[in-house]
Amino acid sequence: MNTVGRGGAVSPAPAIWRPSATVAAVIERDGKFLFVEEEQGGRRVLNQPAGHLDPGETLIAACAREVLEETAHRFEATGLVGIYRWYYQPADVTFLRFCFLGSVSGIEKSRSLDPEIIALHWLTPAQLREQSARHRSPLVQQCMDDYLRGNNFSLEVLSRAYG
Repeated sequence: MNTVGRGGAVSPAPAIWRPSATVAAVIERDGKFLFVEEEQGGRRVLNQPAGHLDPGETLIAACAREVLEETAHRFEATGLVGIYRWYYQPADVTFLRFCFLGSVSGIEKSRSLDPEIIALHWLTPAQLREQSARHRSPLVQQCMDDYLRGNNFSLEVLSRAYG
């Protein structure tokens, strides 16, 4: 679609902004939280188990899939920690992250992890904060802080068909 500007000049319509939808999981066990160590841009970073929403996938299903692929843990979301927006300037991408909390119902020990995963770590909140220079994005700490503050929104805030 074109638009008509001053003096009748026709110019192309501006591109439609499309954020990158991602999901993440906060998983706690005995006061420690599960993180993945992965390589991004030539450096080792820490992140919650997280990834992109696939076409036709619900947010909750995407989160369970990403946790399984990155950690071999079967994750069941029980609540929503928050919805976050972060602009990553080097790639000119805005991420829209849906962060869930939940429980692990088992581990598939023989499952291979995604190739970019270097290691899994169970960290206390203090250990995570000490390694802030290694966080993949500021959302890693923000999600943790919001979880520790007690953010636990009902999954009912998501539509049944698309949640």
